[in-house]
Amino acid sequence: MEKKETVAPPEKGGLLVFLQDVRTELKKVIWPTRQQLISESFAVILMVVASTLMIYLVDTLFVWLARRVFP
Repeated sequence: MEKKETVAPPEKGGLLVFLQDVRTELKKVIWPTRQQLISESFAVILMVVASTLMIYLVDTLFVWLARRVFP
């Protein structure tokens, strides 16, 4: 005979308890410094631009090849 796991019913408390828990968890977060935020945002933007440029170049190459093969 298999054992059935019992699941505890969710605690009651509503919105106030939820918001208190959110506040407690947000106090545990280690927020980045302004310099970290700026440098990491710049890195993300740079990678997005580089990826976009690479996709554009590959697409342009394929269009050029398709026009040469299928005039």
